[in-house]
Amino acid sequence: EIAVLFKQELQNEEAKEGKQVKLTCELSKPDTPVKWMKGDTVLYASEKYEFKQHGTVAELIIRDVKSIDS
Repeated sequence: EIAVLFKQELQNEEAKEGKQVKLTCELSKPDTPVKWMKGDTVLYASEKYEFKQHGTVAELIIRDVKSIDS
């Protein structure tokens, strides 16, 4: 089994409060399951968080951004 590596790691993004922000990373293996976390907390799909994956690219969309989301 070949280890999955980040081809492109997450970059810091700025967003205004109340808007949405998209975080993107690229993996070395397509359609690898991704677990999004904030610190030690696993994030789950909800009205606030949306997850998308297209091949090797994984996206996290955070809606209604607040300062606590940083």
